[in-house]
Amino acid sequence: MKNIYSNIYKPTNNNLTKAKIIVDNGGVVAVPTETVYGLAANAYNNKAIQKIYSLKRRPSRNPLIVHFKNIESIKKEAFINKNFLKLVKKFSPGPLTYILKKKKISKISKLANKGLDTIAVRIPKEKNIIKLLSILKYPLAAPSANKSKSLSPTTAKHVAEEFGKSVKMIIDGGVCKIGIESTVIDLTTTPKILREGGLSSKIIEKFLKVKLTEYKSKIVKSPGQIGLHYSPGIPIYMNREKATQGGALIVFGKKNYNNHNIFNLSINGKLKDAAKNFFNILRIIKNKKFESISVNKIPNKDLGKAINERLKRASFYE
Repeated sequence: MKNIYSNIYKPTNNNLTKAKIIVDNGGVVAVPTETVYGLAANAYNNKAIQKIYSLKRRPSRNPLIVHFKNIESIKKEAFINKNFLKLVKKFSPGPLTYILKKKKISKISKLANKGLDTIAVRIPKEKNIIKLLSILKYPLAAPSANKSKSLSPTTAKHVAEEFGKSVKMIIDGGVCKIGIESTVIDLTTTPKILREGGLSSKIIEKFLKVKLTEYKSKIVKSPGQIGLHYSPGIPIYMNREKATQGGALIVFGKKNYNNHNIFNLSINGKLKDAAKNFFNILRIIKNKKFESISVNKIPNKDLGKAINERLKRASFYE
């Protein structure tokens, strides 16, 4: 399909070099990761971080995840511990974000972590953001490339639809392989899950051989903890078998539904496929101007927990 957006670029070495020049000069570019697309800027640069918040219309108390190229670069900014070393060697690069204590000598902008004594760090797996990080002298703050509270983007086209020309460069890495944001784990004390995501918390729990608890605090340490989130801008109703009048129905598994308002997350009933298709289907329904979304019951296990968490956030109105 022909690229009709002049700000979407193929991930060539030449274009990645152009992206480097933009972020070196305090600008913002959109980059692919294995989870969702992100708005990336120099994590050391206060003005660049402020541009991210302005573009996203992001609440000022909502910190950013900082993306690093390797463990060594994380060690310069944060205190590591045994649980971090275990997990990072097993699951990173990948869809797992760690909350660690921030070093006083850290160069990370205080705007990125909202002045907290902690920092959210991740080593992404997608090859193009890793290539970009490898030619930079700093990590990238890179929250999802969407306006605050709205649907996360899983293609370069989604980013262009969201921001138009206000983001000068969007690196096209294709469709995100995972399709939902990273799992966030707080390692500053007893390990706690702050957000379900692309890596099942059960897998982490089994690997660490500890019972993971949910994070319960008014202190916002990572994205995905504030009220309405991941929303298509229309009502969402969970655990439904029928659509409302004028609404769409999202189904899961082998169902005999066949109608213009029926959308299947995974015909084979695979949660991995459902997660990959999740945001794209919500966006299609939104663009087709349906008035509401009803969703079949999604198994609340593995990646299904992450999908359900997002559905709950998307249906939450303050």
